[in-house]
Amino acid sequence: MKIRILIIAMLFSAGEAFSQITVTHNDVISVGDNINEAIDTVASASNQLAIFGANQTWDFSNLLEQEINQIIHVDPTSTTFGTLHPTSNICAIGDGENIYFNKTANGIEIVGFDDTPLFNPILALPLPLTYPMQHTTGPVLALNEIEPNAFFPDSLAPLVSLGVAHKVDSISVQITLESTYNVDSYGDVILPMGTFPSLRVFVENSNTQSISMYCTDTISGIGSGWYAAPQQLLPTEVETDYYYQWWSNDPSVKMGLINIDVDEYGDDFGEIRFLTSGLTTIEEESSLVANIFPIPATNSLSIEIEENLLTEIFLKDINGKLISHIQSKGSTTLSLNNINSGIYSLTLKSDDKQLTKKVIIN
Repeated sequence: MKIRILIIAMLFSAGEAFSQITVTHNDVISVGDNINEAIDTVASASNQLAIFGANQTWDFSNLLEQEINQIIHVDPTSTTFGTLHPTSNICAIGDGENIYFNKTANGIEIVGFDDTPLFNPILALPLPLTYPMQHTTGPVLALNEIEPNAFFPDSLAPLVSLGVAHKVDSISVQITLESTYNVDSYGDVILPMGTFPSLRVFVENSNTQSISMYCTDTISGIGSGWYAAPQQLLPTEVETDYYYQWWSNDPSVKMGLINIDVDEYGDDFGEIRFLTSGLTTIEEESSLVANIFPIPATNSLSIEIEENLLTEIFLKDINGKLISHIQSKGSTTLSLNNINSGIYSLTLKSDDKQLTKKVIIN
């Protein structure tokens, strides 16, 4: 009897040790999810970073909101540079920058920034996340920018090409990335806005920058090609970043709860980014057909209604406050003068038809 009880107790303990959460693609950002991220530049996380393993509790309840950034997630086709990133299905807009992602069941990849598509997608988060887990990716060539030579004399060409080329035509800057994601813990994270079941991920990102020169063989053409720049002149640079993140499958989150940059020894830099307030979502309705551009907008917003109907147009902020209200038939322009930058809800109403879309004002 005692042996049976002991076995049952051991099985129960094992079940507790391996009980955990899983974070899937359904638990992270989608179009319409808008995140408020706060920054505390004073708090130290050293005592919390030392906590790892199963069934842990990390207490960040004393964090202060010294700065808040809003990150909105929109349909890439509604943005200025969307056509440059055809594989993107989510665009994150924050701090004046557009970041284009492709989210699948296997992870979230960055495919470009503003008007710069990446040479190859780079992994931002592998999915699904579970404990324990380790995922390594790379090396991946993410950036390969080629510019006409305007800096180096042609006298370098014979040195770089070992005498077979005579002119430096172009310069290529290549950035290669490697990443390791290690889910080393799970438990509860306590933030000022609440307590959430979470997985902790330790991330190590290394990017290597190297430079090549295209040298032309002006005599036979046989020696023309790309050559690595001399290390004495343009050395290869390697930069490695380390950080901890906590991710939850709580439906009110959708983003990393906390992000803490650390050095190679695991010491934090005295800045903690964390989520604050709640997730907000603006739903889109599509019974009325209209073309609304540009998004993001600055001074004005053009609205082209395909049906020649008398339409009421409402512009509201994310809290539902009415900012502007006009009536129009067909096409019109909505002035944005004296309207603060941010995310807004634009609603068009005509008889029994309605369209609501997100708009971003810079």
